[in-house]
Amino acid sequence: MFEGFSPETIDFLWGIRMNNNREWFTEHKKDYANHLYEPMKALGKDLFRPFGDRPGNLLKVSRIYRDARLHHPTPYKESLWICIRKDVEWWAENPCLFFEICPEGVSYGLIWWHPKVSMLEDLRKQIAANPREFLDLIKKTEKATGMPVSAELYKRPKTAPSEELAPYFAWKGKIACVVDEPVSEDIFGPALGQRAEEFLTKLIPLYEYFCRFSD
Repeated sequence: MFEGFSPETIDFLWGIRMNNNREWFTEHKKDYANHLYEPMKALGKDLFRPFGDRPGNLLKVSRIYRDARLHHPTPYKESLWICIRKDVEWWAENPCLFFEICPEGVSYGLIWWHPKVSMLEDLRKQIAANPREFLDLIKKTEKATGMPVSAELYKRPKTAPSEELAPYFAWKGKIACVVDEPVSEDIFGPALGQRAEEFLTKLIPLYEYFCRFSD
C-alpha cells in the first residue's frame, strides 16, 4: 500500500538534477530506493487496482537509469513515472494513464502523446460516424474530472463534418487530460495516491475509447 512520498523524495530528485553523475548517485542509492522507487512501486499497485478485471493492460514503473544505447549525456532521469497501457511496441504512439513525479511536483492523468496519422484518421472516421457517443464522452469526462481534454492542433485542421466537431478534427497529438500539483505538503502522504486513483478511474472510459484506435 502506498504510504506517500516525503520531502526526502523531492530532495533526492533535486539532487540528481544538480548532480547527475554516478558518484553522487552511488552515495545516494539508498535514498533513491527508500524515498522514490519503492513508494512509486507501491503507488503503481494501488493505481492498477481498477484494471484487475480489465485484461490486456500492463503496469510499467520506470527506473531512473537511462538507456545507455541512446548515448544521453547524463546517466539518470530527473523524474520517475508509472504507465498503465496496452501491450504495445512504443507507448508514445498509444494512449496511456500515467503518474509522474519530478523536482517541481507531480502530474497524473491521460496522455496520447504521438498517435500515428493512421490512428487519428480512424479516430476522425469514428467521430464522424457516431458524433454523439464521442461528444457525450468528452463532456462526461471533463465534468467528472474538472479538467479539460486538450491537444496539440494542426496548423491546417482537417475538414470536419460539423462546426461542433471541428475542434477535435484539428487534433494532432499530445491529447491529454492531466492534473499538475506543485510541491507542497499536499503531495506528501497517502492522500495523494487516493486522489490519483480517483482521477485515473474517471478517465478509464476515455482511455478505453482511445484504445480502439491504437496498435
